[in-house]
Amino acid sequence: MSAVPAPRGEQAQQRYEPAQGLRAHSAALLRHAERLRAGAVALDWKGPQAEAFRWRIEALADRCATAAAGLARSADQLDATVRTR
Repeated sequence: MSAVPAPRGEQAQQRYEPAQGLRAHSAALLRHAERLRAGAVALDWKGPQAEAFRWRIEALADRCATAAAGLARSADQLDATVRTR
């Protein structure tokens, strides 16, 4: 780590990195949710246990999507906070 401060342009870029990271995690969670849903639909298994399993997979996919939305909102709030400084 250097004691010399980064030029202004680099400082601004460093401030946006956390928001970009949150958006990357959000996108990854959305991809996971899509894969979970696609896998549950493609499952060749019948019966009550299969339906219970699909329901649990759908619930997990919903949780991933909800977390992704929260991360995206946090990134937006972080960007808004950085811009007002």
